[in-house]
Amino acid sequence: MKFNFLAFLLMIGLAVSSTSCAKKALAALQSELDNANADLSKRDKDLKEYIDKLSLCNQNLKELEGKLKTAQNQENIRNEQISDLKEQVADARKLRDKQLMQVGDLTVLSQTANANIGETLQQLERKDKYINLLQAAKTKADSINLALAVNLKSVLKDGIDDRDVDIKVDKTVVLINLSDKMLYTSGSATITPRAGEVLQKIATIIQSRPEFEVMVEGYTDNQPIRNSCMEDNWDLSVKRSTSVVRALQKNYGVDPNRLIAAGRGEYNALADNSTVDGRATNRRTRIIIMPKLDQFYDLLNPTKVPK
Repeated sequence: MKFNFLAFLLMIGLAVSSTSCAKKALAALQSELDNANADLSKRDKDLKEYIDKLSLCNQNLKELEGKLKTAQNQENIRNEQISDLKEQVADARKLRDKQLMQVGDLTVLSQTANANIGETLQQLERKDKYINLLQAAKTKADSINLALAVNLKSVLKDGIDDRDVDIKVDKTVVLINLSDKMLYTSGSATITPRAGEVLQKIATIIQSRPEFEVMVEGYTDNQPIRNSCMEDNWDLSVKRSTSVVRALQKNYGVDPNRLIAAGRGEYNALADNSTVDGRATNRRTRIIIMPKLDQFYDLLNPTKVPK
């Protein structure tokens, strides 16, 4: 029993000793655990800081990438601008070379122009003389035509109804309109005795102006005519003008080289053919006294201008 008790005490002592060692070991482990947790907490804090720094770096990287892209775009734009400027410079050089050639051409042209200035001035002077000549000729023609018209009115006024004769100046010619009832028998081209008095006076004026030509134009109304002698109004108007021309030549001695016969038919009417008075107005013969054509040609020929 004594042995067992001692053994028991020994066992208790060993147990107590083991428990004490265990507590120390546990305390040591707890201390290590605390240290490990503290270290882990510190490392978590460091990891969070690193994560924040990494996020900031990524943000900075994106900003840098955006700036890089912008810079690349700007570089592309500048490269295009540089290319455009190079083309403009090339065009400017071509234009410069062309202008230099033109300057050279202008120099040659100016030399030629200088050589021709004297001739040009002489031509302008001749043209001025020519214009003055034309103006003088027109003034002279107007004066002659006016005097001629006055003379005709003075000669024809006695014994003739004003409604049967109309005299006026139109531009460069004198116009004498004679009614058909005074000149012809109705519907024919036969000249009446009364017409002879008028034609004789007109012939006297014509013969006093040998530098003028005389055109006789026949006109009718629009009433159709057809008989054994006349085909239509064209035929009647021509025959009437021919009768007047023939009388001026044969009866009153007018040079036939100065006479022209023409028929206008029912056209170029002066009045409305729907009325009796209108048709009477349209049935007429017009005598035109005008300068000879060669006189106009002389006026328009620059070689005829006095030096």
